[in-house]
Amino acid sequence: MTLNHVRRGKGSPLLLVHGLGAGWRSWEPILNDLAASREVIAVDLPGFGESPPLDGEVSIATLADAVAGFIKELGLDGIATAGQSMGGRIVLELARRGVGGDTVALDPGGFWSDRELAIFSATLRPSIALVSAVRGALPALLSNPVSRTALLAQLSARPWALSAQTVLPDVTGLADAPATGAAMDALTKGPKQQGAPAGTVPGLVTIGWGRRDLVTVPRQARRACTAFPDAELYWFDRCGHFPQWDAPQEAIRLILDRTT
Repeated sequence: MTLNHVRRGKGSPLLLVHGLGAGWRSWEPILNDLAASREVIAVDLPGFGESPPLDGEVSIATLADAVAGFIKELGLDGIATAGQSMGGRIVLELARRGVGGDTVALDPGGFWSDRELAIFSATLRPSIALVSAVRGALPALLSNPVSRTALLAQLSARPWALSAQTVLPDVTGLADAPATGAAMDALTKGPKQQGAPAGTVPGLVTIGWGRRDLVTVPRQARRACTAFPDAELYWFDRCGHFPQWDAPQEAIRLILDRTT
């Protein structure tokens, strides 16, 4: 299927894959800076942003199928990829399949224990329900540092320091995207992420993790690196689940340094 996307910049192509939320706009805090050095292609996954939902089952496998099909459709074989959260898991799944080139996965899902997965589901689902219930008031709530901190404490290490412009697309996307519920089911009820034996992934694989991530907690990083033994682990200090929010310049440097 054709996925809605934006293309900016010139140079070696780089594909950005978002997590739950705003679609390609999740990358806006760092998109233009990346595009100063590369041709950046940022997609809306099916059912997010302006891409239509999948006709059938929504799973990590079918979402990865859609991205793989997009890569083939645009003739982007070997393209470097970067993803965050669910998007980080999708780019690792593509690397596991041998699709794409260098890979940067930021705080990917799929490496939780059963207990961690239960906590993830029990805490994030009510948060999504809450932002849906107060959808009309979100611009005002996110403009206030106190209410912004209350709403985003699970997602950011320093929500009071963020701008409403930075976070509003992702938060409203959680409420608006037709695929949010199905994607949450895929994450919480589907299989955990499979790994790739050493020497089987294309290009370099880098896994970045926020030391203060309360969604995919930091101890999951070691499991991710065990599953992908060729990967290099990078820690973002003082960073929560969204490096593009909490550490944008550091995220830009990591993505540019670790992909060609």
